[in-house]
Amino acid sequence: MEPRPRSFYVLSAFFALFVLFLYGPTLTIGILSFQGEGGGLTFPMRGVSMYWFYDLFEQQAVGDIWGSFRRSIFLGLMVMVTTVVVSVMGGLAFRKKFAGSGILFYLIITALVIPSILISLGIGLLFSQSGLNVHWSTSGFGAQLTWTLPFGLLIMFAVFNRFDKSFEEAARDLGASPWQTIRHVVLPIIAPSLIGVALFGFTLSYDEFARTLLTAGSYNTLPLEIYGMTTNVTSPVLYALGTLTTLFSLLIIGGFLALALLSNQRKARAGSDAGKGV
Repeated sequence: MEPRPRSFYVLSAFFALFVLFLYGPTLTIGILSFQGEGGGLTFPMRGVSMYWFYDLFEQQAVGDIWGSFRRSIFLGLMVMVTTVVVSVMGGLAFRKKFAGSGILFYLIITALVIPSILISLGIGLLFSQSGLNVHWSTSGFGAQLTWTLPFGLLIMFAVFNRFDKSFEEAARDLGASPWQTIRHVVLPIIAPSLIGVALFGFTLSYDEFARTLLTAGSYNTLPLEIYGMTTNVTSPVLYALGTLTTLFSLLIIGGFLALALLSNQRKARAGSDAGKGV
């Protein structure tokens, strides 16, 4: 076995440092959340306990942790469903060139370039000056869609650019209507990509701060609530909250990945069954 070149070890060390830099703060928060009852926000730790996790479920003197958590979940689901539906419709529409398609595409992408705080400010001013209620479910919902829809549309553009149209032609030859073709042919084939778009939509919404800052109104989402807590909470209960929200995010990602794997397995099984039938 030939010895590995020195560059391999240098790159491995660099990658390890990068991973440590990326996940070190999260691991530090996770460790400090297990401080003893008399522990503070910094090292050294004063004992190890679950005290701050229990305290998190008690009535807090400041903030509305669980109310903001519910609002973030509902908003994330709203954004997720809208992003998936509009992304699929946009992907289908852009398969054929139409008048203004190029301008519309660049307008969509522009939302990713404009600073998030400016979008938040603009939408907040638009709603307030129009006499509309600035609320997380209206202006906040719209502001977050300017962040999630471009990602969803870009994914769908890539999916439909390599989509084999012969499947649709075969379905139409067999008498399927356009809606039946989309429902029974197109959607099952692109299902893993739809799960990816849904994951993008929910997670981007769940942890979005800047675009929600000036559009959420009087009720905070969870990121805004955590930010507010950093100014007046001086106990590791904040770290306990961060640890739980991180675990929740990992569970959501794991659930979406499991759905994607199941979808791929079903597709592979259907392909093998079709091959056997032939």
